[in-house]
Amino acid sequence: MAIRTVSTMVHPALRQKAKKVRTFGPVLQKLADDMLETMRDEPGIGLAANQVGVLQRVIVVELPKDDDEPRSGKTYAVVNPKIVKASREQEEMEEGCLSVPGLVGDVWRSVEVTVKGRDVKGKPIRIKARDLLARVFQHEIDHLNGILFIDRVESPDNIRRIVRPEEAETEEQREAATALI
Repeated sequence: MAIRTVSTMVHPALRQKAKKVRTFGPVLQKLADDMLETMRDEPGIGLAANQVGVLQRVIVVELPKDDDEPRSGKTYAVVNPKIVKASREQEEMEEGCLSVPGLVGDVWRSVEVTVKGRDVKGKPIRIKARDLLARVFQHEIDHLNGILFIDRVESPDNIRRIVRPEEAETEEQREAATALI
């Protein structure tokens, strides 16, 4: 496995629609493994292949371990993911992105989604997701379609600059940055 470079929002691959995967095998497995290692190193909870410069429809997702959330800590690698069902109920929450460092914004997303796709071996999978897991799937599938979270923010007033804890200059900034993690 290898850590890959995460592209930032000026990289053209982030605005292109990724291509459907047609070949399954060791190369695809390595891509998914590298994406997982890269996502964990950043750290993040989701990553799309075009964020590492690969225009293929592959995403990885892993929520932090939480005793109150049964699916937390579970790892998903989904090839050719597609949302086949989305709830009408939506919730606005703050989102950030490894490809848009230093910015967060309020985005409306469906509370529940059903995602169909294939695992890295080509086996069909179907995932019913709710709350944060549903949000992450929607965010990562947007990436595969050339859409960034900032495109979904209703108003520029809903985009905010954040400071990472290690970049904070004051105690107040450190507390605020730590609260966002």
